[in-house]
Amino acid sequence: MTSSKRNKTLHIDTEALSTLALVQEGLLHPVEGLMGKTEAESVDKTKNYKGVPFPFSFILAPNGEKNREVLRVAKRGDTVALICDGKQVGELLVDETFEIDPEERLRQIYGTTDTSHPGVKNTLMRMGDIAVSGKYDVVYPIMAGNRNRINNMIQKTGARRVSSMVLSANPLNRVHERMIRRVLDENDLLVIFLRKPFIEEGLQYEIRYTALKTFIDTFITRNKVLIIPFENTYIFAGYNELILDALLAANYGCDQLVIGENHGGLGLYYNKNVLNSVFDECKNINIDIKIFDEYVYCDICKTLVNTKTCPHGQHHHVHYHSDSILKLMQSGLVPPALLVRKETSASILAALFPNRFDNLQELYYSLMPGTGLIEQQSEEQFYGNLIKLHSTSSLT
Repeated sequence: MTSSKRNKTLHIDTEALSTLALVQEGLLHPVEGLMGKTEAESVDKTKNYKGVPFPFSFILAPNGEKNREVLRVAKRGDTVALICDGKQVGELLVDETFEIDPEERLRQIYGTTDTSHPGVKNTLMRMGDIAVSGKYDVVYPIMAGNRNRINNMIQKTGARRVSSMVLSANPLNRVHERMIRRVLDENDLLVIFLRKPFIEEGLQYEIRYTALKTFIDTFITRNKVLIIPFENTYIFAGYNELILDALLAANYGCDQLVIGENHGGLGLYYNKNVLNSVFDECKNINIDIKIFDEYVYCDICKTLVNTKTCPHGQHHHVHYHSDSILKLMQSGLVPPALLVRKETSASILAALFPNRFDNLQELYYSLMPGTGLIEQQSEEQFYGNLIKLHSTSSLT
């Protein structure tokens, strides 16, 4: 990435770098690069690009006075260095620059300009009012590595039918587990795109990843599930995320995208068991979209049930609301095992409250049955055995 013409720099953040790399790797195909003014206006108007649904234009308009000054005087043919965290991460050959309306851009992405919306507020802080188009080249190894991992797993297992899910698993619960197992009943391989937002809400990515991987390694047949970190950039934060999720999964080589009926934003497209026009447009994306009905725990059926097949009323149902389960964990409470598997709860609580007990070993041996051998116990093991005591039923 050297050029004698390079005499300007644009400073971008990691979120912008990740988004640029996503397109560079062909993961939002047919979009292949930054759009010029005419092309961008057409996509914003038609919500379509080269015959494939695409909800808004793909542009780069970084914020900051220095960036604005560079873009204001940039001319076609100029080579601009792209800088992230003080290091050069790529180059851009300027084709054109043009002014944009930040509020209209926010409306295209989120459907609103209300700054109480966390996505709107964050994107507004990052967005300038001058966009630039042109060919670019960025270095971001994680993106190419993810694609190789999926291709290698397909070749290794000989998978003919590959499904996918986009999960936050915040936290992982029993319904997530049921969906994963159901998907594997009908497919050879499941790729889970685990959301990794640039602004963390709830559990940190590493905690969610560890809990999910522990479940897969312990309770799922080997080489059936692959976890891919999915950097959830601003373009996936709006109400059109399902279309972009489908496009991403298809370009990663997946045959199917599975979503839950209570998926955030699904109500915009799904009504009375009929997929509306937005999903109809997805027929131009080479992927099958499957919607799973809502699961609840029924205290009469004594198991997870489909709300459409269980004959008992809602007052008998326990719902799997991630926010509510997360509040229990963040308060240091162990969720009931019917909501979250004990291994998952132990993993998350140990990560949330490290070094919580002054003398863990003493507490462990005073409360827990054991083998008679003196062994060092971890906090995760302590929580796991504590949950077992909660599950003892002879005195309840």
